[in-house]
Amino acid sequence: MTTPVTTAPTPALPGPRPHPRHESASGVSFGRVLKSEWIKITSVPSTVILILITTVVMIGLAALLAWQTTLSLNVEGDPEMAAQMQGPSDAASAALGIPGSGLAFGQLLMASLAVVLVASEWGTGMIRSTMVVVPRRSLALLAKQSVMAGISFVVGAGSALIGYFVAQPILNSADLGFALSEDGALLHIVNTGLVLALVSIFAMSIGTLIRNTAGGVVTSIGVLLVLPILFTVFGMGTEWVADAGRFLPSAGGDQMVATTIAEGAFTQWQGALILGGWSLLLLAASLLVTKKRDV
Repeated sequence: MTTPVTTAPTPALPGPRPHPRHESASGVSFGRVLKSEWIKITSVPSTVILILITTVVMIGLAALLAWQTTLSLNVEGDPEMAAQMQGPSDAASAALGIPGSGLAFGQLLMASLAVVLVASEWGTGMIRSTMVVVPRRSLALLAKQSVMAGISFVVGAGSALIGYFVAQPILNSADLGFALSEDGALLHIVNTGLVLALVSIFAMSIGTLIRNTAGGVVTSIGVLLVLPILFTVFGMGTEWVADAGRFLPSAGGDQMVATTIAEGAFTQWQGALILGGWSLLLLAASLLVTKKRDV
């Protein structure tokens, strides 16, 4: 008679323990999304070239306006011409605003770039890949906004600061030079960057809402540059239209970079509240719509 042989069960081998460092690296954080958006924007040569062109043109416009201001003072010896030109005191106050004189051009290009960067992702379907990697849609959108706003601020403030140094030798030839410590000079330079940052948020939010590159660019430029002209034309005979025009985004931006405040006009901080309010309102709307709508 044979005795059955029983074998003890082989104990299961323990699996490999997960490496804590690898586990933490696989998470999606705002810093990593921010870095990916930075790489996405700066790795496109045409985007970098456009940013450089914007900076160079804004600096060039500051130098050109400085030259024109000094040229206007050279004809003061002619009484007939002097009556049509600014006096020395007006020219001195106007000189403070020369560093950021290319702001309108900067708004045109940076607003268009902000729309293209976000709307093109929907047009090509690349946004689906972004949302798969970053499931929290608001996180991805805020990262895009932060990178674009940061670039716009550096372009605006940097070009205004360089424009200041470029314009000083030209202005000194007519005794119109001024120091950065002059009242309102440094604030004007910093606010030039802030205006471009807020405008980029404004435009990128419109691009997110419309999801169409051409439509977003036209809408952004229309609101920022065309709408103020219409309010000026139709507000000549209608007081309430002129008053309403003071609350447009572009009007707020103009007051932010103003070096002298006219009687009854908004201050720089009130202008910041107007432009910032429009930008934050559209940003909140774009975040809400992005969460609710299909990608």
